[in-house]
Amino acid sequence: MREIVHIQVGRCGNQIGAKFWEVISDEHGINPQGCYQGDSDLQLERINVYYNEGSGTKYVPRAVLVDLEPGTMDAIRAGPFGQIFRPDNIVFGGTGAGNNWAKGHYTEGAGLLEVVLDVVRKEAEGCDCLQGFQVVHSLGGGTGSGMGTLLLDNLSEEYPDRIMVTYSVVPSPKVSDTVVEPYNATLSLNQLIESSNQSYCIDNEALYDICFRTLKLMTPTYGDLNHLVSATMSGVTTCLRFPGQLNADLRKLAVNMVPFPRLHFFMPGFAPLTSRGNQKYRALSVPELTQQMFDAKNMMAACDPRHGRYLTVAAVFRGRMSMKEVDEQMLNIQKKNKDFFVEWIPHNVKTAVCDIPPRGLKMSATFIGNTTAIQEIFKRISEQFTSMFRRKAFIHWYTGEGMDEADFTEADNNLSDLISEYQQYQDATIDDQEFEEEEEGPNDESDE
Repeated sequence: MREIVHIQVGRCGNQIGAKFWEVISDEHGINPQGCYQGDSDLQLERINVYYNEGSGTKYVPRAVLVDLEPGTMDAIRAGPFGQIFRPDNIVFGGTGAGNNWAKGHYTEGAGLLEVVLDVVRKEAEGCDCLQGFQVVHSLGGGTGSGMGTLLLDNLSEEYPDRIMVTYSVVPSPKVSDTVVEPYNATLSLNQLIESSNQSYCIDNEALYDICFRTLKLMTPTYGDLNHLVSATMSGVTTCLRFPGQLNADLRKLAVNMVPFPRLHFFMPGFAPLTSRGNQKYRALSVPELTQQMFDAKNMMAACDPRHGRYLTVAAVFRGRMSMKEVDEQMLNIQKKNKDFFVEWIPHNVKTAVCDIPPRGLKMSATFIGNTTAIQEIFKRISEQFTSMFRRKAFIHWYTGEGMDEADFTEADNNLSDLISEYQQYQDATIDDQEFEEEEEGPNDESDE
């Protein structure tokens, strides 16, 4: 078995993580007590990827729950699947990080780090063949961003040959939860560029838009947003959890998706997006799924893929469908939209098909795109960062926890480098002669 250790950090990470476990427990026929009640052998065939087998016939998620304040954990324990997690794997502090990255990374978080690493080590040692780690966190707050990146840093040192995947909730333009988000996000991204192998960027604004526009929900709750995220996470991990026609694992995905080591920030999407009540009224077809999957409105990050170009794309189809039709449709969409795919990576779309659809749907598709348009998110964070840092606003909260102003400048420079790398590959063409001329001449059409 190729096991994965799942770690959820901070309030946002824990809420999304809890939803993720609800969704995949449902798909594998595991009830809230951890007992199997499914109806198909396929559900148990690769259950070990995410679950340990406990005493009797109990299945326990291979999950570590971390937060710097106890409130979140109480809420999860009181939730529908609260009893399924192993109590030893729930680690929390008493004070919280107060939306301060430095508290999560240097003081409070560092105090809890050893305890968390011990729990993770125990889980990792219990695996036959550990495939990698997945960390769910947000970049805007204190715990998920500060302590989440601290954990990643330590894990990538301790397990350098394992894949590190993060599901990161990035700050979005209109929905801001904290004033110091740009600081926390820039400091976190600085770490993610170095420590993670694959980062799925999800943001609340894109999720709100999907809820309003597509799902026609007038007052979306965090529950609805988390439902969307968990649908995507469940889709991305399908090939690891179920036997499919093409078995994909985290490493295969990384090798196919990441052309340059620093450019590993993906934009996820999901199709079909229909409101919960409407699902049974739609007949789904492969062309419809493909169409919807590449639609800018279905992206879970608030940047427009039409403003950039795809370096690579992975599509995971679920349900009973003809492979031939899937391949034809994917080729079709590449031909039609060839301007939006870089031409110097031929065949840059990877497809996986798995027979088992998600609960309540006949077929679905999950989209993972590595597009240069994601620089829009980073640009936005960088601009907000600069306007606050220029006046040294709020800096004392960070330096008070032992940080240096140089850390801020370094993080900002790293992020700016990342943005210009994306821009460079967006403008790159097959002919290097042209490429050199472009570098010299002004070329800023893609900014808008």
